[in-house]
Amino acid sequence: MQSREEIERSLRGAALRVTAPRRAVLSAVHEHPHSDTETLIAATRERLGSVSHQAVYDVLRVLTDAGLVRRFQPAGSVARYEARVGDNHHHLVCRSCGTVSDVDCAVGQMPCLTAADDAGFEIHEAEVVYWGLCPACRTPSAGR
Repeated sequence: MQSREEIERSLRGAALRVTAPRRAVLSAVHEHPHSDTETLIAATRERLGSVSHQAVYDVLRVLTDAGLVRRFQPAGSVARYEARVGDNHHHLVCRSCGTVSDVDCAVGQMPCLTAADDAGFEIHEAEVVYWGLCPACRTPSAGR
């Protein structure tokens, strides 16, 4: 969890004005990694009281554009946000409960995977989503 000072330092370091909504949303992303916007709106409202959906969406866009937040969207899922940026990690997604976990780069240096044919592209990043069942959903009592 980031302190208020660290959150403010991050915002200033990205050349963003420090505002209460930006502080609250960035704190919420740090406290609730891999959350969707509804979860982040609720967490932001706990901190600020009243804040509109649109204000949170706008702040998430600004934070994503500034590189302070990463937006990702597993197939068939809503967009999710995390504060782990600056590396090329991937995600594990449970097909049953939707839990998302980070997994470090598959192999080697960025972009982790080498395309069989890069079609002339200069590849900067590879995005991999591993799908399966989390430990809780694999237990016999989960009713597989």
